[in-house]
Amino acid sequence: MLRWYDQHARTLPWRALKGQQQNPYYVLLSEVMLQQTTVATVKAYFERFVDQWPTLNAMAQASLDEILVAWQGLGYYSRARNLHKALRQLSEQQSFPQAPDDLKKLSGVGDYTANAVAAIAFNQAVVPIDGNVIRVLARVFALTQPLPMLKKTVAEKALLLADSDRPGDFAQSLMDLGSLVCRPQQPRCEICPVVSMCVGYKEGLQQTLPVKAVKLPKPTRYGIAFLNVNEHRQIWLRRRPEKGLLGGMIEVPGTEWTEVPVEPVSGGLQRGVVKHTFTHFHLRLTVYKTNEMPQETEGFWADTNALERYALPTVMKKVLSFLS
Repeated sequence: MLRWYDQHARTLPWRALKGQQQNPYYVLLSEVMLQQTTVATVKAYFERFVDQWPTLNAMAQASLDEILVAWQGLGYYSRARNLHKALRQLSEQQSFPQAPDDLKKLSGVGDYTANAVAAIAFNQAVVPIDGNVIRVLARVFALTQPLPMLKKTVAEKALLLADSDRPGDFAQSLMDLGSLVCRPQQPRCEICPVVSMCVGYKEGLQQTLPVKAVKLPKPTRYGIAFLNVNEHRQIWLRRRPEKGLLGGMIEVPGTEWTEVPVEPVSGGLQRGVVKHTFTHFHLRLTVYKTNEMPQETEGFWADTNALERYALPTVMKKVLSFLS
């Protein structure tokens, strides 16, 4: 695996070049961004972030609003909030923790991220278990347990394989093998460096592993969003609660999102319906435009020509497209 990695490792903006020391800030930032987001998408975001905040302390000193605005489009905004808290924790410490158990004391850092930073940045003999690693090891060992139970067995196997000299490179070699060769569809077994020891390949199971749990259909939730615009072309916005879905982001006022379709409202012009899908549910928001003054006091007027200043999630950008 290490010989293959030395020849075929991906060049990524957060990876140190051969012979260079890994930057733990880069590793932490990239690993948080990569959670449920593709490498292709993360590259540009990572480069913008380190250009704006080249050091851990620089990003720790930024405001949460600045972070959320820069994070727009990456989704799963709780990651950004936790990352910001973690960096502030780190900025107050004498040194960057290296052991997984110490890293897990940081806000939002779980087993995977702790192991990734420990292995890649500090050469700790652990293996972070992501989707690529699960797929590679499920096929190599012909593990037929369905997800998510499979993850525990993969972790046990991975621990036996952690290389004592270059654990960071070994962990990344598994990730790269899963991305480049042992792909979800049409694995390139003919060029795989471990095909001779792959039980899944020998048994003809490589296309069916790992076994996925049956997905339940997503429910649909409904709500109403209000575009309250005044005579100065300002729109009334508010901040969502810090905890929960889209926590701390900016939104237009509206009703609760429920699984029961909402009744039409009077006193406003219906502009259309926004459809959006979150991880666990579909959302349909009926958008109304009104000139009535908002009844709530928790909010603020924003210039409709300067909305890029605010941390607006994608679903709200869809709603605001009905302003014109």
